[in-house]
Amino acid sequence: MKIKILFKMFYLYHKAAYDPLLEVFKNDPKFDVAISLTNEVIRSFGFLDRQQSDIYLNQFQKDGYRVTDENEQFDIVIVPDVVDESKFGKTLLCLIYHGITFTKTVTFRALNKHRDQRYIIFAEGKFSVAQLQKSGCLGKSEIHKVGYPKLDPYFKEGQFDREQIMMSLGLDPAKKTVVFAPTYKPTCLYEIKDAIFEATKEHNLIIKLHHYAWSGKYARHSQHRIFERRIPKYPHAVLIPQATYNILPLLYIADTLISEASGAITEFLATGKFGIIYDLDHEKLRHSDGEHLLTNDNREFLSDSFVHISHPDQLSAGIKRALNPTPDMIAAANKERNYYFHKLDGHASERTKQEIERLFAEGTHFNPVE
Repeated sequence: MKIKILFKMFYLYHKAAYDPLLEVFKNDPKFDVAISLTNEVIRSFGFLDRQQSDIYLNQFQKDGYRVTDENEQFDIVIVPDVVDESKFGKTLLCLIYHGITFTKTVTFRALNKHRDQRYIIFAEGKFSVAQLQKSGCLGKSEIHKVGYPKLDPYFKEGQFDREQIMMSLGLDPAKKTVVFAPTYKPTCLYEIKDAIFEATKEHNLIIKLHHYAWSGKYARHSQHRIFERRIPKYPHAVLIPQATYNILPLLYIADTLISEASGAITEFLATGKFGIIYDLDHEKLRHSDGEHLLTNDNREFLSDSFVHISHPDQLSAGIKRALNPTPDMIAAANKERNYYFHKLDGHASERTKQEIERLFAEGTHFNPVE
């Protein structure tokens, strides 16, 4: 009998973290692999939600995946965030976070509310392990350092073709490429919505908004409309649609990346290239209970390796510096890369699968049934 494994997604963009691991499990005949998508909606008028999950699930089926409504028993469940554990019964519950683990405090806040449940948390590096342990949020959960499966394709030869990607986006392959990837909250997009276009006229500009910027649920629709209105005026720029959920091909062709608090900043560090961080006021970025929104002050994060700016007028100079890193920046980035990531070798998915199989065989790490 095959081992039944579910890859649960709330939103389409969660799939980017799963794709490499999905492939290694699908290629193993011991496993019956299923995927689900439950929370994808478009919100209108601030309250009316229109379900979108089935649109993507139908496409997944065409792509050869088995989709499920989750109303069956699974031996292993992989989740991108905490869930209602009672729904899955006694199972090996594995948390592969949908992005960089340590970026926002909401990760630790959510885990803290589920301290009585056991999650097998797979972390991308020793810094994430240290942050999770220091947070006091683990309870019965445990951490396994395996690397970052999402980035595996980046480090495997032949996975991406730069010329093909550039052509598909209508960009000039002779120019440097700037990717602007703001998160939805906190965000710098309102501050640099005009300056980003002017500062990149000599380059290609790719705008990759957060998935929530399109849905109207957690961020206003103005976040995508701002750029939809401006794009026609700037032939050097493209806006990536919401359905293109994976940023990895864009990181591959990017020469530099601009963001404020997106996990894409840390992912870009892994590529060996140099990004630009738009500094936000850390003290003003707090939850309603007073806790900081970000785990670290972004003004200090990667301060020795990446370029930091705090005003739209600094964009042009910041891009120039990022495209021409100093020896000190290169040395700092090499050190930080080893600190934040475990083995950037393209095999984190295989290590994760091996660890899941080992834990499942032991049979002692299952989430308790209340």
